Amino acid sequence: MTLLTGAALENRARELGVDVEGEPRTQSSSGRAPRASDYELQRRVLEAERGIRESRLWLLAVISAIASVLSAAAAMIAVWR
Repeated sequence: MTLLTGAALENRARELGVDVEGEPRTQSSSGRAPRASDYELQRRVLEAERGIRESRLWLLAVISAIASVLSAAAAMIAVWR
């Protein structure tokens, strides 16, 4: 896995809704905070992607638990008949 850098990294961060600005304490003369370093953006992007993966896995676990309950209910119905 290669880590993105530069504009590609900034675009990916924006796609994920990650803040691309650096520390607010270091504002430029225009009043805006400068872009965060590549290292910081990579960390933020990786964390956002990890969160997305974890939420998908959580959904998969819930679906699996529901399927298990339905399977157990079907087995109980089959035994009682």
